[in-house]
Amino acid sequence: MAGVKVAVLISGRGSNLEALLNASRVPGFPAEIALVIANRAGAPGLAHARRAGVETAEIDHRAFGDRDTFDQAMETEIVRAGCGLICLAGFMRLLGPAFTERWRDRILNIHPSLLPAFPGLDTHQRVLDAGVRITGCSVHFVRPKVDSGPLIIQAAVPVLPDDDAGRLAGRVLAQEHRIYPLALRWVAEGRARVVDERVIVDGVGTVDPTALINPAP
Repeated sequence: MAGVKVAVLISGRGSNLEALLNASRVPGFPAEIALVIANRAGAPGLAHARRAGVETAEIDHRAFGDRDTFDQAMETEIVRAGCGLICLAGFMRLLGPAFTERWRDRILNIHPSLLPAFPGLDTHQRVLDAGVRITGCSVHFVRPKVDSGPLIIQAAVPVLPDDDAGRLAGRVLAQEHRIYPLALRWVAEGRARVVDERVIVDGVGTVDPTALINPAP
């Protein structure tokens, strides 16, 4: 297996980690998942990595006196594994500004909304409470502020009349699994470039100009 080595940081079940692992097995994929770090002991997502033969580490944030020392412990493992990129996949800790600056434009995150709308937690219920008709998911480069940074790719889904937070989350998650491997591919290939805090992606196909209108006219 060849390509840029990637560390994936998780806190829970790791469904986006699994999507990245599956993509990395496809011949010619330009990135290798080399390390998975969980900040919670026994995080279910670690099982995906172990089944794939990927090295894992459990680094409990509660064992550290402050965020910077926790970040440093993770960085030590990331550097030791030879990783050049970091993917956050359901990682429920805010990285410190010193860490994010050292890894500027080399940390990707996925969030279940059309950023900059609805950053933070309880996204799907907040979308429903706001009466939003269209939502989705975003992959972006990480900056110190939560769920901020230049956007790489987004996918949109309609909010249906009978949705609750769980049903809506399931449809959004299916799109997360599609776009996160795409974003990682583009970054690993050097095709996604940050210019004036906007991402330019070289060599992508024509955008479908069809509008998503909800409710349908």
